[in-house]
Amino acid sequence: MIIGDVMGSVWATRKDEKLNGLKLLIVKPIYNDDLASTFVAADLAGAGVGDTVLVTKGSSARSAFGKERLPIDSVIVGVVDSIDMIQDE
Repeated sequence: MIIGDVMGSVWATRKDEKLNGLKLLIVKPIYNDDLASTFVAADLAGAGVGDTVLVTKGSSARSAFGKERLPIDSVIVGVVDSIDMIQDE
């Protein structure tokens, strides 16, 4: 899974009809400062701009919807409340 921050939304009026009804958000991984690492993820967790989220990618993303033929490769599966990390000295 990837931890990232929601940076914005994507609106597409013309798209594959299987994407109808999905909220699409722009996510930037928090452990990568490269803006080019941002990606679009379908939202299952009710996330919004400014939230820190958990994202799954690949076939796990499609199975989160219970549909193997859905044309997505990343899904927001949770909104993060806090992160605790032990840092090496």
